[in-house]
This record gives sequence, C-alpha cells and structure tokens, in this order.
Amino acid sequence: MFSDSGIPRETIEAYLETHYCIHGDTPTILKVGETNRTLAALHKANHVACSAFITACNPFSQIGDGASNASRQEVFARELRHRSLIFIDGVGQHPSNQWSGEASYLVLGLSLEAAKTLGTKFEQNAIVWSGADVTPQLILLR
Repeated sequence: MFSDSGIPRETIEAYLETHYCIHGDTPTILKVGETNRTLAALHKANHVACSAFITACNPFSQIGDGASNASRQEVFARELRHRSLIFIDGVGQHPSNQWSGEASYLVLGLSLEAAKTLGTKFEQNAIVWSGADVTPQLILLR
C-alpha cells in the first residue's frame, strides 16, 4: 500500500499505530482506519464534511528541540487563524514507543488537497485526514 514512499517502513508503521488525541470540549482518540463517532459529532456541529490532524513539529520525523517545535506550532496556529479555520489542540502519541508526543491540531473543514499543502509546507512526512465517513486515513506526503 505504501511501497512507493521514500519514508522508512518502520516510520510508516509507527504512524499507523499512533493515537491521534484530540483535546477540547469533546476529547477523543483517532486511530487510522477506525471510524470515530466523536469526530462525526464534531463534523456535524461545525457543519463540515472533513478534517485533518496535522503537526508542525519534528520536520520529516527528525526530532527537534522543545523550543523549536513550540515555535513551529505557533507559526502553524497563526496561519490557521489567518485562514479563519477552526482548529482544536491535540497530540499525536504512539502507545508504546519512546517518541515524545507531538503537539498537533485537528483542523475542521480542511479538504484533502488543502491538508496535503499544509502538511508539505510544514515539512511533514504524513498527515491524518478524515472525510465524510469519519474514518481517519494516513496520507503520505512523500
């Protein structure tokens, strides 16, 4: 399925296993390939048919320091506000490996193409996108 990517297979596996935690008023955990009722309610409440879980931290999965990652996330948040997009804080956290959780945002109403563009702009290997079926999909960007 992901054989033509330049991303190492073990990195892709980690992305597939990660828990994409959404904070806010209706916290939930997104898992790739698993339909999520809370996400469906968020989509409905915000009158959107799609969303994307994206981080600006650790470009291309290279561990950055806390200050650098925080700065990148703030730049990302400013861009989302500038675009008048609705977003909710979250964190991507693998359930068992040593990788620190990555601050992230669930961006509501973001089309797949717009989500890919943002992920690429912030030097990410992948994003998690959900359409009307509210089943998160791993979308590789390289």
